[in-house]
Amino acid sequence: MKGVFLFLADGFEDIEALGTRDILKRAGIDVQLVGISDDPFVVSSHGLMVGIDCHLDDLEGSDGASERDVLIFPGGMPGARHLGSCKRLIERMKDHYGEGGTLAAICAAPGLVLSQLEDLWGIDFTCYDGFEDPMVSKGAHFSPQPAVTCGRIITGRGPGHTEAFALEIVKKVKGEAVAAEVQYGLDLICE
Repeated sequence: MKGVFLFLADGFEDIEALGTRDILKRAGIDVQLVGISDDPFVVSSHGLMVGIDCHLDDLEGSDGASERDVLIFPGGMPGARHLGSCKRLIERMKDHYGEGGTLAAICAAPGLVLSQLEDLWGIDFTCYDGFEDPMVSKGAHFSPQPAVTCGRIITGRGPGHTEAFALEIVKKVKGEAVAAEVQYGLDLICE
């Protein structure tokens, strides 16, 4: 799939999904919110109803993804579990990665979604405490960093590290200079 897509299922973590989307938009990245069910709305783990841009079944098939084409999986429960149990999504993810696309997951999603990739040997990653075992059992190396980029896999630790996670995606899609500019703008807002 060409482009940047953020997948949502009922029970997603608000800040991990919407904070990431916000930072990507600030960087000028066109990110689409994608629902995995037929419903036009998805409800977060904190009860926020969000309209989606399209459904998983609406997305075109694979057409030679590059590392700037990113599939994003937020955490939150049971949202990450729903993403990980969606067979169509997992097949799309595997195809996307196999073609050269990038995958980004935060919180529980590395353990519940990314762990379903075939070869994770030697991959460095982070995730929320308690969700590392499925990745580690496939040869990946856990690091308690806010965000980790290892090749075409970007991972984030949890809700409090959404900014670091999203900025790693910006670096992959738009480069270091744009990420630094967005971070500077965010830092000014916080002063």
